[in-house]
Amino acid sequence: MAIQNSINTNPGSLVALRNLNATNLALGKTQDKVSTGLKVIGAKDDASSFAIAQGIRAELKGLAAVKQGLANGQGVATVAIGGATEISNLLSDVKRKIIEGLNPGNTSEQQVILNADFAGLVGQILTFAQNAEFNGRNILESGGSNVNVIADTSGGALTLRAQDLEGTVFSPLNAQNIANVSAASAALTVVNSALATLSTALGQLGADSRTLTFQDTFLTAISDATEEGLGAIVDADLAKESAKLQALQVKQQLSVQTLSIANASPQVILNLFQ
Repeated sequence: MAIQNSINTNPGSLVALRNLNATNLALGKTQDKVSTGLKVIGAKDDASSFAIAQGIRAELKGLAAVKQGLANGQGVATVAIGGATEISNLLSDVKRKIIEGLNPGNTSEQQVILNADFAGLVGQILTFAQNAEFNGRNILESGGSNVNVIADTSGGALTLRAQDLEGTVFSPLNAQNIANVSAASAALTVVNSALATLSTALGQLGADSRTLTFQDTFLTAISDATEEGLGAIVDADLAKESAKLQALQVKQQLSVQTLSIANASPQVILNLFQ
């Protein structure tokens, strides 16, 4: 077929322009992938993959919220354990003071001093219990309630059990004195019971705290795996995209030159009229 020379229609220029536009479009998409690090930036890139990725991102945000809730629960547990431990240490001093009060050789003046020391130590138990607060929650004082902590994105919860050390430890001891040997003997029975109560409370607090820690560790593993899955769907292979970017840049330059040559071809017609 003969090639028609015309100044009205330039097929070579049209072909070169189409190629240049296609190269520019591909170059723009590659530049977006390199700049964002994503191969699926929006729904127009891959509607199904983008929809899946958005669902996974929502799940990750939900996991982050649960982990924040667990962190708050851990704060309550840590402060409660710290307070209960200090009360346990204090009870050791209280018991020692009671045993000193059991000595029949004490003078009346010594017994008065011991009784005052005993009362001071018992009062400190109340201070510890009432100040073991985190984020407005105290599970050691009277009236403290269990703390339910969100455990998963479905709304499940774990429970941090309240330990009324004010009512079970302070109040019984506060009703005692060691003004004499007989009273000290009665106080010894009470402090031994308080120590047993506190041992149980510490065990429960420790168990509840470990449960929160295990759940947080589990959710961290799930979150990491989910992040990895999301990356497999939307992350770009930057090494591949970098090589593609350079190739497209060269192709763009060649397309511009080709278009320039095609646009200049009608000039050849002038030679026919010379």
